[in-house]
Amino acid sequence: MNNAFAVPLADRYFEDYEVGISAEYGAYEVTEEAIVAFGVAFDPHLMHTDTSAAGTGPFGGLIASGWHTTAMMMRIMVDNFLNERTSLGSPGVDDLRWRLPVRPGDTLTARFTVVAARPSASKPDRGLLHTAIELMNQSGDIVMSQTMLNLVRRRPRT
Repeated sequence: MNNAFAVPLADRYFEDYEVGISAEYGAYEVTEEAIVAFGVAFDPHLMHTDTSAAGTGPFGGLIASGWHTTAMMMRIMVDNFLNERTSLGSPGVDDLRWRLPVRPGDTLTARFTVVAARPSASKPDRGLLHTAIELMNQSGDIVMSQTMLNLVRRRPRT
């Protein structure tokens, strides 16, 4: 499924993201150290920062913050799906859901499916890309889902 695109990541423009294209990328390994570091810096609840306290909490152990989970998905996206040269940012996401906890030792894979794409009516150099995203653990369980809207540069006319 990784070869859904006709062109490599560095050469992708808006026109390459055809509706229906679906690709999976991953093997992002989650470590206890990364969970704690992110938690301490950005989401300092004990379930994200203290292994002992998390063990007696509602999840029975340390879990990644939902925001950390989303950030890990973003790393996979930038490395594999949407290149920095043509990505012009995102005005937001819809239906963000953290479905299951992400734990130390999990290996994450992301599935990106283009659900809508249209050229911008006001700025002809770009298009609007809607992508359904599912982040899965090593068992194939969906741990996070969302639909992201991205602004993507159109291929220059030659």
